[in-house]
Amino acid sequence: MSNYDPIDKALNIDNHTETSIVGVGVEKKSREIVTTDKTSDIQKDYEYTRANLYSLVEKGQEALNGIMEVAEEQGSARAYEVAGQIIKSVADTTDKLVDLQKKVKEVEEDVVKPASNVTNNALFVGSTSDLSKILKQGFLNSDEKVS
Repeated sequence: MSNYDPIDKALNIDNHTETSIVGVGVEKKSREIVTTDKTSDIQKDYEYTRANLYSLVEKGQEALNGIMEVAEEQGSARAYEVAGQIIKSVADTTDKLVDLQKKVKEVEEDVVKPASNVTNNALFVGSTSDLSKILKQGFLNSDEKVS
């Protein structure tokens, strides 16, 4: 166990050092640092979610075809109600496919776009008496220039 295990865990790094005794001396073998790539994880999650949504849409369409046959044979209002619910469910799932595209685009933009921190600081160079004169003249509240 290393002193850096919490740091390695937080950074998602596998960095272990193996020691083996060779003769009288100690030989150290270091393992390769393994990091996960966020873009590949995003892509894997996207593909997995997309495949599941397509599967749900296909199963919903099969269920809809089956319930429509039952509804036509029986003429039952309940069967038509269930068919309507299945139609709504399939439509919601297809909407989720479009939402998935938007979400992936937003996440990829967040990963690719570096954080831009703009700090605008106003700096006054002068003595405190100069600052008090400027404040008394209302320089900060008007567009007049003070010499």
